[in-house]
Amino acid sequence: MNFLRALFVTSLMAAIPARAIYAPLPDQAEGRTWSTSLRSGVAHDSNIFGAARDEISSVVYSFSPRVVFKGAVSDQTFASFVYALTLDHFADRPGDRTLDSHDVFARLVHAFGPATQLDISDQYLVSRNPESLLAGLPVNTNQSFARNQLDARFLTKPRPKLGVTLKARSVSFDYENPALGAELDRNENLYGVSGSHALRPGLDLVLEYRREDVLYRVGGARKDKQSDFLIGGFDYAIARKLGISSRFGPQWRSRSAEPSTSGIYVEISGKYDYAPRSFLTGGYVHTVEESSNIAVYNDTKVNRWFVNVQHAVSALVVASLSATYEPSELQGRRGVADVDETTTRLGAALTWLPTPRWSFSASYDHDEIDSDDPVRGQSRDRVGVSAGYTF
Repeated sequence: MNFLRALFVTSLMAAIPARAIYAPLPDQAEGRTWSTSLRSGVAHDSNIFGAARDEISSVVYSFSPRVVFKGAVSDQTFASFVYALTLDHFADRPGDRTLDSHDVFARLVHAFGPATQLDISDQYLVSRNPESLLAGLPVNTNQSFARNQLDARFLTKPRPKLGVTLKARSVSFDYENPALGAELDRNENLYGVSGSHALRPGLDLVLEYRREDVLYRVGGARKDKQSDFLIGGFDYAIARKLGISSRFGPQWRSRSAEPSTSGIYVEISGKYDYAPRSFLTGGYVHTVEESSNIAVYNDTKVNRWFVNVQHAVSALVVASLSATYEPSELQGRRGVADVDETTTRLGAALTWLPTPRWSFSASYDHDEIDSDDPVRGQSRDRVGVSAGYTF
């Protein structure tokens, strides 16, 4: 049962609702096998379509029930399941004013023995009111989409200090708008194998190979990509409440009908649980990702700095903050110049927890895109209040 106790603490206990604020909110269902929660609120959104011009603002009323299961189904098997429905009603919106979003998450972890484990999870998201809207699209475009992500990891230790991990991920994107779907509907498949060597308790050296295939459903001959990564790094549990992880190495990217490219992949992250109900996570990623305007840009070289803080101000009040800063370069297709672009996302929330079941939050989110491509600039602010009850 030691395996299950450790897993219970470190596993993802709940999926984020389809339309949530950026800043992390305290989870009042912590430690329960079954829980049901309801949250409702009202917010003002200054740019509901994420448009670069002719923005439309609206008051948005939301209601979100959620059901969570997390627990051991046997001495060697752990399972979790989350379903969240989010209903958003807009006071001012062209077309549909009431939108329903759905988020389903399921995970199963089975320990075949003390040193061998299989971890499978799947998340299916239908987002009709996306948080971060795509830049460079026609004004007031419906960006509703469905996204499914399947992850599988097989971990084993053939020797006490040697670990081997096989991993696979498949992500599919389906946009509701036909024109947007013809450009962006795709599958992103990632496969990898890694080996780790324990230098000492808590410190592992890691060597990893990854292969990524990006396959578009329409026009793949001009948009598909294949990437290979050879990555090294370490995982270091410095203390019981502090850990860091790093990966870095070369990345080779082959583009269909376009010149190939190469670069360095970097991934650094850490977490510090410095007090009860208080933590700090942060990190940096340098990689190549898909562009929201694939007809003009092959992809985007991203530098992403991120930090999340949750701090218990008192026994009843929790403050939280989330920030992402992304100075990036869009890689133009043949005849198109590369473009610099900086994306900033900020979120802040203050939550009052008067009882173990009730919570009241005030939140603020800000999106800002500063781009050398004038049609991609964007500014968006959301300010709101909400109340939640956990059964």
